[in-house]
Amino acid sequence: MTKHKTAGESRKFDPNFKGPIHNRGCTDILCCILFILALLGYFAVGILAWSQGDPRKVIYPTDSRGQFCGQSGTNLEKKPLLFYFNILKCASPLVLLEFQCPTTQLCVESCPDRHLTLVKAKLGTKEDHDYYRRYCKEGVDFAQLSPPELLRDGLCPAMLMPSKAFTRRCLPALGTMKGGVVVVGNETSFDDGQGITVNATDVLQASKKSNLAVEARQVAMRIFEDYTQSWYWILLGLVIAMVVSLIFIVLLRFLAGIMVWVMIVLVILVIGYGIFHCYMEFASLKGEPGADVTIRDLGIQTDFSVYLQIRQTWLAFMIILAIVEVIIILLLIFLRKRLLIAIALIKEASRAIGHVMSSLFYPLLTFALLSVVITYWAITAVFLSTSNEQVYKVFNNSDCPYSRDTCDPATFNSSNVSAVCPDAECLFAFYGGETVYHRYLILFQFYNVFLFFWCANFVTALGQVTLSGAFASYYWAYKKPDDIPAYPIFSSLGRALRYHTGSLAFGSLILSLVQVIRVLLEYLDHKLKGANNKCAKFMLSCMKCCFWCLEKCIKFLNRNAYIMIAIYGKNFCTSAREAFFLLMRNIIRVAVLDKVTDFLLFLGKLLIVGIVGIFSFFFFSGRIRAVEDAAPSLNYYWVPILTVVVGSYLIAHGFFSVYAMCVDTLFLCFLDDLERNDGSAERPYLMSESLLSLMKKSNEEAKPID
Repeated sequence: MTKHKTAGESRKFDPNFKGPIHNRGCTDILCCILFILALLGYFAVGILAWSQGDPRKVIYPTDSRGQFCGQSGTNLEKKPLLFYFNILKCASPLVLLEFQCPTTQLCVESCPDRHLTLVKAKLGTKEDHDYYRRYCKEGVDFAQLSPPELLRDGLCPAMLMPSKAFTRRCLPALGTMKGGVVVVGNETSFDDGQGITVNATDVLQASKKSNLAVEARQVAMRIFEDYTQSWYWILLGLVIAMVVSLIFIVLLRFLAGIMVWVMIVLVILVIGYGIFHCYMEFASLKGEPGADVTIRDLGIQTDFSVYLQIRQTWLAFMIILAIVEVIIILLLIFLRKRLLIAIALIKEASRAIGHVMSSLFYPLLTFALLSVVITYWAITAVFLSTSNEQVYKVFNNSDCPYSRDTCDPATFNSSNVSAVCPDAECLFAFYGGETVYHRYLILFQFYNVFLFFWCANFVTALGQVTLSGAFASYYWAYKKPDDIPAYPIFSSLGRALRYHTGSLAFGSLILSLVQVIRVLLEYLDHKLKGANNKCAKFMLSCMKCCFWCLEKCIKFLNRNAYIMIAIYGKNFCTSAREAFFLLMRNIIRVAVLDKVTDFLLFLGKLLIVGIVGIFSFFFFSGRIRAVEDAAPSLNYYWVPILTVVVGSYLIAHGFFSVYAMCVDTLFLCFLDDLERNDGSAERPYLMSESLLSLMKKSNEEAKPID
């Protein structure tokens, strides 16, 4: 046989080789043990987090005493909203440092709905007394104490203003009149209860600070409202995407050649229609007031529909789609000769899937396992992030040497601090802690992230080995389908778990290390956004690019290594080396044929996404007159459209991932077949007749025995 010094030795003929080897042993045992120990440690971290954490800190807002508003089973069960005594203090820079307004916060049943000062309430009717008492501290003798005494001891707010509940917090009911004038409850200014007139614009600034990102939260709330209005239509769209994907796969099984050409033509037509639609919108806005404003001049707007009213947006869409269209057409022109071999490979994959129909349902198992991994990671992350203790600090209005010092609310009134600083209060500030557990909390969070990547990659690797083992059984069967083993998916899954858990853990560990480094680089990039060190930013960008490329290379090598593991049952390093050398010995075929096949499958996903996306666009934007009344009223109609498009791509990717794995497995078997066999009666090729004719190969007929 020919030897390649740089690409290993070609495979030799083995008369006993009948496909995936059944007599195999356990591989990478040390990695298997390490993975099991890591999982036990992961469970230990989860149990520790669940014993220390408290998700109520995320669900419920916390008052100044660290109590949860609206928590069932407590005396605050019927008080789900958080009320700020003086919302203006939320404009303090302290909010950005400690994420807590330096003012008393109280759990209340409902937010104030009218403007009322403490003095007016004291001079008012019994109804005013009862109304104002709701927003004072519990147990306050409102009738006996004077307004100065109530304000001095911080028992009641100086004033109430019309408010609305937003993220379970009472924030001023801000509005905007014509001319951009900010109002609170139809008033532009009002008395703060201490003889000072407050402008509604000041309240707006304080409200923004108390929210930290009021505009972003408003957008989030509108998006949430859109989801509540359109969730059933989104589900219907995803079901349609699933049905279209399934129909497409079934048609591909019986009409692979025709379907591929139909798919190519339809993708070109769908993108072409997108270009035409963008041009029509661009042309229709000509001469419209404000349509010539640029995106840069418009800036960032929370109402994204504004961007669709300017011509530049549609021009950008049109240019992007035109570039995509040109690239696809050029690729099809230059790769037209390789398309025939790629189509033959897809036909062979269709036949393989037809004989191993259970492979189409295997992604459901992968999805279920990934859901378990993601859920465990998310729950553990929430419990870890909420396992801190309540930290109280001294808040004051005048100069105080103890300002922002840690304090104990139980002993604060009898301490020296209250004597030196009479107006100081001991209020809940944030969650923290000084114990050994809290000092190593960041390491537990890192371990949670790392094990999440490792487990997720392991589940993906298990799916790849299982599918490749089943499809390899099909390829190497001398008489199809008679020689295909019964239940190939279950047989392959059993072999993977019994013999190759260590190899899968090894491959997924290498990939996880690179992914964690990428996460750390993204974290550093986020931290350096405000820095002016251009050299550091350049180096960081280079490292991010290098590790992105490294991750893609490792994924490619792992995928082919898993195929070799499924077939030959060797350890990860040996399988990766053999797969790499096999691909290097056929680098031209790999670079052209395999990538062309991937490109055709990507066009299939693009077609499904395009069809579902176009119909969802016309439906949610109310442009289909027949169902115009059925379309929900939305703030942003792009929210359900984008959700359907992304969901459709994930669904199509789930179905086509089986095809992609089948093609990759058959491709590696195809290369192996070319090296092992020569078409003679003793060493016949096992590829299909269509592949034989395209490769200009043939099998000799066995001579009859006299």
